[in-house]
Amino acid sequence: MVTNHGVLREGGPLCPAVGRAGVVIVRRMGIRVVLAEDSFLVREGLEQLLESSATVEVVASCGDVDSLFEAIERERPDVVLSDIRMPPTRTDEGIRLASRLRESHPEIGVIILSQYSEPSYVLELLELGSDGRGYLLKERVHDRGQLISAIDTVSRGGSLIDPKIVEVLVAARSRAEHSPLLELTVREREVLAEIAAGKSNSAIAESLVLTKRAVEKHINSIFMKLGLASGEDVSKRVTATLLYLAQADGNSAENPG
Repeated sequence: MVTNHGVLREGGPLCPAVGRAGVVIVRRMGIRVVLAEDSFLVREGLEQLLESSATVEVVASCGDVDSLFEAIERERPDVVLSDIRMPPTRTDEGIRLASRLRESHPEIGVIILSQYSEPSYVLELLELGSDGRGYLLKERVHDRGQLISAIDTVSRGGSLIDPKIVEVLVAARSRAEHSPLLELTVREREVLAEIAAGKSNSAIAESLVLTKRAVEKHINSIFMKLGLASGEDVSKRVTATLLYLAQADGNSAENPG
C-alpha cells in the first residue's frame, strides 16, 4: 500500500529505495538463511517450508560441509540452519561448524537440527557461549511457525534449546540431587574418582598419598554407602564407577560453563 507520505510498504523488515515520481519503495529484507542438510528430501522439504515465509529468505542450500562453508563466505547469511551430522564424517560437523563460526563470523547465528536428544551435544554447542545459537530436534521442523520463530530469535542474538533437551537436563539434575554419592566424604569421592579411572588399590594409595589399608577402608565405606556391600569386588567397582560417571554427567549438564 502507498501511505499518505508516499511510502510503499511490502511487509517484514524494511529497506527504503527511491522509485518513480519520488515514491519511496520500502522493500522487505528477509532473514538470510543458508540451509545445510545431507538428505535431499529433507533439504527440499525445509526449503519449501521456509519459502512461504514473509520474513525468511533461503539464499543457499547445501548437502555437505565444504559447500556450506563456500556458501557462507559467498552469501554472508544471518543464520545457518544445519544438520548435526553431514559428510564427510557424519559425526558432529554441525557442532564444529558452530564453533568455527564463533571465531570467524560471530555475527552469524547457528541453529542445529538433530534427531539426538543428547545433552552432551548441546553443551558442546554452547561451550563458547549461547548467544546466537539454537538446538532443535528434527521432529519440530514440521511446525513452520516454531522453526521461523527459532530463526528470528537466533538472528537477533538470542538462544533457543529444544524443550525435550531441557527435560533431559532437568532429569539429570534431579538424579544428581538424590544420588547416594552425596553421602560420600570428600576423601571417599577422591578414592571413587581413582576407581573410575581404573586404578588398583596400590595405585590409588600412591596417587592420594595414603596407605593401602586406608584405601581399603575408604573403598569398603564407599561400597556400604552405595548399597554395594555384597557381591564380587570387580562387580562392585564397576557399579560404583557407573554411578560416579552418571553423577559426573549430571553435574556437567547442570553447569554447561
